[in-house]
Amino acid sequence: MLYSDKVMDHFMNPRNVGEIDDASASGTVGNAKCGDIMKVDLKIENNIIVDAKFKTFGCGSAIATSSMATEMIIGKSLDEALGLTNKAVAEALDGLPPIKMHCSLLAEQSVKAAIKSYYEQNGGIPEDKKNLFDVLQEDEHSV
Repeated sequence: MLYSDKVMDHFMNPRNVGEIDDASASGTVGNAKCGDIMKVDLKIENNIIVDAKFKTFGCGSAIATSSMATEMIIGKSLDEALGLTNKAVAEALDGLPPIKMHCSLLAEQSVKAAIKSYYEQNGGIPEDKKNLFDVLQEDEHSV
């Protein structure tokens, strides 16, 4: 299986690994079919993601997509981060083998699970954003 240089770089040198002790929210998702589990912690200030950390149990693609997803959302507003898609994560890594695209979906889902948790802890999910969390129901990925 051929991986891009960016996938290999984010696997060998992952960014934002760890946990945030005083996280504003966390989201954990997993895929029973492949065994990958991703947890994302977010630190949110004034509606901006000022820090994101991840812990991933899984293959190299799972680690690389988690790393890239956190890089893509730090400094973004919640609305901007909700626009994150698995395709955008895969493209930012210069592609993934088709058999590994589920890893980019898990990365998207873990970010959205954390944002959903944040909304639920802070007054509820805005009505106009509820459909953005539909991806959390796909393929029974939640842990």
